[in-house]
Formats: sequence, structure tokens, C-alpha cells
Amino acid sequence: MKSTASKSASSRGSSLRRWGLCLGACVLLAGLWLGIRAWMGGRETQLNTFAMGSQVRQQVWGGAPDAAARAAQAVTALENRISWRVADSEIARLNETAGTGKVVELSLETAAVLEQAAAVGAASGGALDVTLGAVTRLWDFDGSPRVPQAGELAQALETADPAGLVLSAGTARLDTPGARVDLGAVGKGAACDAAAAVYRETGVTRGVVTVGGSVGLFGEKPGGAPWVVAIRDPKGGVLGELRLSEGFVSTSGSYEKTFTQEGRTYHHLLDPATGFPAESGLVSVTVTAESGALSDGLSTACFVLGAERGAELLAAFGAGGVFVTQDDRVLVTPGLEAAFTCTAAGYRREALA
Repeated sequence: MKSTASKSASSRGSSLRRWGLCLGACVLLAGLWLGIRAWMGGRETQLNTFAMGSQVRQQVWGGAPDAAARAAQAVTALENRISWRVADSEIARLNETAGTGKVVELSLETAAVLEQAAAVGAASGGALDVTLGAVTRLWDFDGSPRVPQAGELAQALETADPAGLVLSAGTARLDTPGARVDLGAVGKGAACDAAAAVYRETGVTRGVVTVGGSVGLFGEKPGGAPWVVAIRDPKGGVLGELRLSEGFVSTSGSYEKTFTQEGRTYHHLLDPATGFPAESGLVSVTVTAESGALSDGLSTACFVLGAERGAELLAAFGAGGVFVTQDDRVLVTPGLEAAFTCTAAGYRREALA
């Protein structure tokens, strides 16, 4: 049985001058096309690194000269804490103790990511489940993807148990034997949070960080002009633009990581209820929220839930969303109606209450 894998990750950049020095950047990374236009003020630093299986791109103005480098180090440090793939990470140690009753001490950063993921999971009725790790490993979208056998998938699904992940006072315990925590659904957004924390500590006046499909916009531009984030059209090119003063943006799309087996294409956004790729009528969800981990987790949960239930979830967290459906509709939540402009042809824009 053979399978072929395809993953989307490319980048583009351009610069222009208008009424003085102005910067625009367009970055296509794991399903999100980012366009940033910023009035330059003070010294700018650009830094591209690699972490969490993705390019980490930063543009930073003001603050300590080494702010971007320190932010990159913070992202790598977070990966070394929360990635199950990193030997002796906090999550790897937690997974090793599943079903033993042992408690694992957590750093503040890891505890915060787990708590955020748990909150989204509970509010979404399990549409986001970070204890689905045994299932995600069977599909192996980041390695040699394949469709799991029915028996092994059923066995792995039995180990997914959000209630068995017990968080308390900076510690965690996995009560379900065989359970495996996988923070891939929130990790890249959390990385943006880590970079933004460094920006605050080092006096950065404004900055942009992108990690995979997540973006962090830090600080306002002079004159109050918005950042412009261009969302990728699932069919290629740009779907439209979001204008935001600050915040975090994450996109989850069925085109990001796929493979084809026996003539059928599978994507990586799994429905915890079935263990198979979610079939919600959506092809992408873009979420804006107050933190990167929150926007990342919500985008995944909303993709699983579908547009109507996803909009209800976003409202509960004070977040906004742009949903793209399989029948070429672009559904926008009330909080983003003025901020989003659809520029792609062939789509019907609709308000989503």
C-alpha cells in the first residue's frame, strides 16, 4: 500500500516606498499568507530561524538590538519543553508516566499552554483534544503518513481522554494508560506568544513574528495605521485581507498537510470523535484572538466543529473568525466584518452571527 505526501510551505517578500520608508512583507507559511505593511520608525531587525518544523520569521523595531535573537531562543526553548518529539521534554516525560499516577513538574510556559488547550477543549466539547497523540502518531503526517488499520485506530482512540489529563498548581498527571499528549494544535501559536513576551521584556516598540500558520502582531504602528494580514486562498493566491491593530492570527486548512492513498486524499486536521480527518464542510478557518495559543487552538477546534458551532465557540472566547467552506462561501463573524476584505473572485461573502 503506497502513499504520497504533500506539505505546503513557501515564502515571498516585497518592499516599497511611499511617503517615506514603508515596509511590506508577504509570507506564505503552512496555509497562511501574511502581508505586513508598516511605517518604519527606528531601527529594524529581520531574523529568520527554524523551530517546530517551521520557519520562524521576525521583523522587530526598537528595543534591545538582540531582541529578535532572544525571541528566537525563547521559541526554541518552548519547543524543547512542549514537543513530544524532544527527548526529556516536559511533555515527553508526562507521556512516559501515563497511567502510573506519577506527577510531572511543569514550567510556567508549559503549564500555561496546557491550561489554554484544556480550556478550548472543554468549551468545544472535545473538538480540540491534546490527548489524541496516540492517534496522530498513527497517521504520522509529519513523517511517513498512512491510513491506520481499523483495529489499531480504535485502540489508539481509547487512550484519548481529556479528563485523564489532570493539571494542578504547575504539575500534570496522565491517568489513562497509553495516553499521549500532542500540542501540535497549539504549539506554533504558543511560539508567537513566547516571542511577544520577549518583545515586551526588551522594550520592542513593534514587531511581527510568524511561525507556521500563526502570526503575532506586537505594538501599534505610528499614526494608528493597521497591520495588514493577507489570508491564503485555499485554491491558491490571496483570499483577502485582515486589518488589525494588534493581536494574534492562526489559520487551519485542509490543504496544509495532505497525502493520497488508494486514490483518496487525507488531511491532518483530525476529528477526535472518529480519529479520521474532520468532515465539517470547511476548507480553512482563520482566527484572531488575544493570544497565539488561543488563536491556534480555536482554529483547529472550529475546523472540526464547522462554521455555525465554531462561531459560537469563538464568541465564548471573544475571538473572531473567517471560515471558508467547500461550496465557496466566506463566512465572517461580526467582530471582523469591518476588518476583513475578500479580494478573491468566485466566493460569496456572508455574515456569520
